Amino acid sequence: MSEKPKKIKINTFRKMKERGEKIAMTTCFSAPSARIATESGIDMLLVGDSLAMTVMGYENTLKLTMDESIMHCASSRRGAPYAFIVGDMPFLSWQVSVEEAIRNAGRFLCEGGADAVKLEGGAEITPVIKRLVAAGIPVMGHIGILPQKILTSGGYFVPGRTEESAERLMNDAKALEEAGVFALVLECVPAELSGRISRELAIPTIGIGGGVQCDGQVQVLCDILGLGGDFLPKHAKRYAEIGKNMQQAIATYVREVKDGSFPTQENSF
Repeated sequence: MSEKPKKIKINTFRKMKERGEKIAMTTCFSAPSARIATESGIDMLLVGDSLAMTVMGYENTLKLTMDESIMHCASSRRGAPYAFIVGDMPFLSWQVSVEEAIRNAGRFLCEGGADAVKLEGGAEITPVIKRLVAAGIPVMGHIGILPQKILTSGGYFVPGRTEESAERLMNDAKALEEAGVFALVLECVPAELSGRISRELAIPTIGIGGGVQCDGQVQVLCDILGLGGDFLPKHAKRYAEIGKNMQQAIATYVREVKDGSFPTQENSF
């Protein structure tokens, strides 16, 4: 009888940082994607709001709803019952009030089966984070490029390239650590600055475009598997062309149905 896998817990990641062991994280959006990622040795899964574009077909992350996020999170949990799963709190699910933030974060844990939630923002959101942590909800922070603020920022611009901006990001990182986040995503933060932040924080940093000095890396699953067409962000690397393989397989299936070579006697009852 095979031994039951051990459930990954929140203190696992700080211990990994202390040992100098890199953390591998990817997004997931369904039971199959979560199961395959976990069986491949992934350390942490993110049901990211990127699913708004990669799975739901929205133009940006802002239209994703709590119900959609919870549904995908719960599906991922069913596929990976022992994985550590972070639910990405969608736009306006936590900004309206602290009470609503606690309620929606609680939904991720109770309905979605998540182990933690992720919020975008710096020192200005620490009051919300403190209340969530005080309520018993683990929180992952996120600074750098903030997709939920693209309307006010005017687009996706790399922060931290000036001394003033870099200092602000460093202060944000320290404020979030003090507020109680267990880990911090650094999205498209310049590599040298990401290294400084990673060295000064006791909590692990998870880079996406932040360079190799981060304590771990996170990538969008559709980017690394080639499921999103030809576009590939600078921060990503294509590890497979699953989309093209799917297209070829489906085209072959269509051709065989049309010419009558499928189904054969073996496929018939």
